[in-house]
Amino acid sequence: MKLTFRWYGENDPVSLEKIRQIPKMSGIVSAVYDVPPGQVWSEESILKIKSLAIKNGLEFEVVESVPVAEEIKYGGENAPMLIENYCENLRRLAKHGVKCVCYNFMPVFDWLRSELEHQNEDGSNSLAYNEETVLSLDPLTSELSLPGWDESYTKNELEGLIKKYKALGKEGLFKNLSVFLNKVIPVAHEVGINMAIHPDDPPWDIFGLPRIITDEESIDRFLSIVPLKENGLTFCTGSLGASKNNDLVKMAKKYADRIHFLHLRNIKITSDREFYEVGHPTDCGSIDMLGIVMSLVEGGFDGYVRPDHGRMIWGETGRYGYGLYDRALGATYIAGLFEATERLLKNDK
Repeated sequence: MKLTFRWYGENDPVSLEKIRQIPKMSGIVSAVYDVPPGQVWSEESILKIKSLAIKNGLEFEVVESVPVAEEIKYGGENAPMLIENYCENLRRLAKHGVKCVCYNFMPVFDWLRSELEHQNEDGSNSLAYNEETVLSLDPLTSELSLPGWDESYTKNELEGLIKKYKALGKEGLFKNLSVFLNKVIPVAHEVGINMAIHPDDPPWDIFGLPRIITDEESIDRFLSIVPLKENGLTFCTGSLGASKNNDLVKMAKKYADRIHFLHLRNIKITSDREFYEVGHPTDCGSIDMLGIVMSLVEGGFDGYVRPDHGRMIWGETGRYGYGLYDRALGATYIAGLFEATERLLKNDK
């Protein structure tokens, strides 16, 4: 496996100079953030990220993410053109050494939390989700906003999107995902990029909007659409793990050869559809981090890994979920899990 770290560009409070000091860190996970979804990235912008990474002794082999335009998801008249733009981005990224692309197919809202600074007993703060709080807000009328909301939409645009997706439903969304995959995956196969879909976060419908990458059954269906290796997963333990119905240890073993990107983080589930994010070690939360890593290694996983959301600790401020200190702690913990597991399995043989 290769250990990586999310980097949001030159304005990220966490600098490349600091990232390179984390033990076992091989490279960064980044993207071109100033181009709207559906548009083509310039080669200059891709090369700039790569050159900055190399200057700091890091690789740039994973992009998170190349966003899928909403019109592709709901199947608008411009979807074919937008999909071709997406394919062109893959060609350009592959040309400059990118080997894995993370993306999602969540309608309107990306990952969603109800609280940015949940106060933990140890004095840290972290992201949290409470279903009652989320559903008490109407995205069309509320003056408040939540993490994961795209605030660039006007009220009329947002209302129109929500109506489209409610009419589309899960089957319609899956159909449009199939159209996307059947165009994009052959290009990914041709240029040598592994596509890694991110599960819906959290893994259930929100505001009546369909979410379709949520559990073992839906992942089986997704992988069967295009049964090529390049059609794979971002296995996010915090997203899938928010549902007690998902057996992550079993799923990690089952999908190990189709998991191209691994997001490792832990959450503490306090009740149904209510959780907060905690430190990475197994004992901190509700997810068996060691068991997942053991299943992945036993299954032959050989992809990219990054510590996912971290708490804010030691007085750090910055991008919520993406501070340096707790993610660096998580990275060293993850490296230790893999080293110990790989050595134990090797000795057993």
